[in-house]
Formats: sequence, C-alpha cells, structure tokens
Amino acid sequence: MLLTIRNLTKSFPGMRALDAVDFDLAAGEVHALLGENGAGKSTLIKCLTGAYRRDAGRIALEGAEITPHSTVEAQDLGIGTVYQEVNLLPNLTVAQNLMFGREPRRFGLIDGRAMRAEARAMLADYGIEIDVDRDLGSYSVAIRQIIAIARAVALSGKVLILDEPTASLDAREVGMVFEVVRRLRDRGLGIIFVSHFLDQVFDLCDRITVLRNGRRIVTERIADLDRVKLIEHMLGRALEDEVEHRATRVPRARPDLLHFEGVGRRGMVEPFDLTVGKGEVVGLAGLLGSGRTETAELMFGLHPAQGGQVRDADGPLALTSPRAAIAAGFGFAPEDRKTDGIVAELSIRENIALALQARRGWARPIPRTEQNRMADDYIRQLDIRTSGREKPIGELSGGNQQKAVLARWLAMNPRFLILDEPTRGIDVGAHAEILRLIRRLTAEGMSVLVVSSELDELIAVSDRVIVLRDRRHVAELQGTRISPETIMRAIAGEVA
Repeated sequence: MLLTIRNLTKSFPGMRALDAVDFDLAAGEVHALLGENGAGKSTLIKCLTGAYRRDAGRIALEGAEITPHSTVEAQDLGIGTVYQEVNLLPNLTVAQNLMFGREPRRFGLIDGRAMRAEARAMLADYGIEIDVDRDLGSYSVAIRQIIAIARAVALSGKVLILDEPTASLDAREVGMVFEVVRRLRDRGLGIIFVSHFLDQVFDLCDRITVLRNGRRIVTERIADLDRVKLIEHMLGRALEDEVEHRATRVPRARPDLLHFEGVGRRGMVEPFDLTVGKGEVVGLAGLLGSGRTETAELMFGLHPAQGGQVRDADGPLALTSPRAAIAAGFGFAPEDRKTDGIVAELSIRENIALALQARRGWARPIPRTEQNRMADDYIRQLDIRTSGREKPIGELSGGNQQKAVLARWLAMNPRFLILDEPTRGIDVGAHAEILRLIRRLTAEGMSVLVVSSELDELIAVSDRVIVLRDRRHVAELQGTRISPETIMRAIAGEVA
C-alpha cells in the first residue's frame, strides 16, 4: 500500500473526533472518503497533512512511518491537498501560481521565459492548453481547480487529497476535472476524494470508506456496494430496523400559499417547482451537500434566484433579499444558530425583537415596554430556561438559544417559516418541545419548511417530503410513502 493508517485517534475537549480509524490508499487508486457532518473526514485529513497532531495511531507512507508537523512538511513528504475554495492567488498569472516559491532563476533573477515554458509543459501533461500569462482569476473555477491540482502534484507527487473539489462546478466542468484526476491515477498517484455527490463518487472512484461519528464503518470496492447500502452506512440505520412512524396520516387538501416555479441558482441548486399549502409542513431530505440548505436560502432570498418566479394568491413576489422575504411574511431560522442565528452579546429580549424591528424599520423603534412584554411572553410560552430577559443569549444552552431564535420569528407572526436543522445539537427534552411547537404552529395555519438530516424528525412532522440528491429535487413523498426506506431509496436514485 502507498498509504497506511492504523488506529488513528484524535480527541478534542468533550468529544473524540477519530476513534481508532484504519484507512489504506493504493498507488493508482481513487479512494472516496464519505460521511455526514461530524463523521471525522476533516479531522483525518488534518492529521494526515500535519494541521493536527494525532493522539495515537500510526501513519505510514511507502512503508515508512511519518509524523508531519505542518502542511509544508506533509507536502515535502509527498502529500498534497486541494480544497473546494482554491487557495491560490487570482491576481497572479497562471505561470506565477504554478511556480510560486520555486521559480527558475538566471543570474539570481526569476527567468520569466523558463517559468512560462515549464508551466506550459506542466499543463500539457493534463491536456490543458491555456495562456499562462493571463491572471488566474480570469479563468473559470474549473480551470483554477486544475491549476491547483497541478501545483499540488508538482509539490508532492505521491498522495493527492481532493476535498470537495467539484462543489462549485457544473457538469461540463466536473468532466474536465475528472479527466485530469484519471490521468493522475493512471500515472500511479494515490488520490483521496472527499465529496457529497454520490453520482460523482460512483463515476470516479475505485473504493469507498465511510466514517460515522469518528469511526470507520466500512471500506468496499465500488463494484461491490449498492447505493442504498452505502446510504445506510452513512446514516447509521438499516431499513429492516425501522419502526412505525407518523406518516400513515392521509394527505388532506389545503389551499395553496406559495408557488416556487423554476427557482434555482447555478452552483447551488438546479431549478425546481414547489407548491406550499397553508398550514403544511414540507420536509427537505438528502445527504449533506445535496442542496437542502441551498434550497432554503434561495427561498428566503439569501441568494437571489437566477430565473423562475415565486408567487402567492396576490401575484409574483420579488424575493431578492432577506429584507424582501421578511416583508413578504417569511421567517428563517438558520442551521448554524451561533454564527448566523444569534447575536451572542445581546440580551434575550434584544434577540427576540430583532426580526420584528427589522420589519418595522429602524425609524420606528419598538418601545421598551413592548419588547419586555414580548420577551416575557415567549420565555413563558416556549419555556426558555433563563434567569431573566436581560441575560445575554450567548450564555444559554443550545436548546434555549434555538427556542429564542424561534421566538424571534414567531414575534413577527410569519405566514411561512423556514427551519434549517431546528433540533441539531440540543437535548432530548428541547428536541421534543420544538417538534410539538411545529405541529401547533401548523395547526394554527402557519406553513413550515423543515430541513433536517434526521429522518425520524422529518417523518414525525412532515405532510410532504422533498428528497434532494446532487443539488436536484428528485422525489416528492407524502402519506404512507414517507418512510425511511423510501427516503433512502430516493436519495440512492431508486425512487422517482
């Protein structure tokens, strides 16, 4: 084996990110490393490239144990990495980026002619003919990725790690990058490919290793593994173990609230059609990177859609920004509440009042007495555990922070509430309370979109579930079809 990892272990305060993980990479192989959020993929890569020091275990390259202390040392050993965001200098030329730090010199000065000739020869190995005197930033993302790969191979040349290299590429650009990767594989490099796009994994890779909760679950040859089984490994559940669920309720007719028609954005999610009924819960299911959060963000105007339209009973809606979405009666509780949801230094009262104040405009401040009443009401209704409304929200537990974020949007009385991973990282009691709250809100007529990686959660609250795969809406399920088996088969491409 080119690369051998045995019993790799890495812990952080309060968690074990890697738990005795084994991994092998052969020369001339593309090996996919898969797993959901928190699986341990990034930690394994950082231990391998010297960004982290491992706590225990052994890493061997060509039979010799290695312990890189930095990414530069890992490069010198032969391990290069290319990330989704190209870490090059767009204001320099292609040749300068390829040769940066190792430029050919003549009489102590950089030899520009030799540098350009060497850059052209490097790219010719990949079947790429471009003007190496042009600034890198003038080329497409795909070309920039190929330049980053060529530089990483030139600096290392044994192991190449590709971490989500196609996340911002269209199908044609993916094909360009894959052609380069296959050339490198045929030259004998070992390539670790991290991706959430299963179609790409099955198209490119020779073997797959799945991590879950810091442990290696399985390593299989692509030819020996079907997609449903792979998704079971990633999600940590077997279809035959599933118990009864709430999706046996009969779908009922509802008046339409919103119509999303041909809404999409290049590099985020392909155009989709979706009608949301009044008082309906629509769930979004799919693996990490499938386009769930991107769909929610498009619907809220965080990223303006490129084409299509949104309309309600009164006509088209211009959701060009979150401000416009709020004015249209939309609310959005984001996945990362600590970064995008709360203002940690402000009080619970101030955080709850934010959305309503934004809707009114800052020229019409909410009176302090009204803020106090509103905060006290929601602290009581949602059972937010706090010593008082003036406590900084950053001092609350995760579940109580999430309830305060929900209170912010409920204070605005939205007609459509988008919840992205509403129960992630909270305790069991708060989890149950939030699910009960969703049911109560829809019973009162509010429409809710729930994005969740927890199948049980979606099944418990959803009237319909939209399944996404590789940035496409691929299936719509309702009634008795909302089951773990059907959702996982849709993710795998076996249900239309």
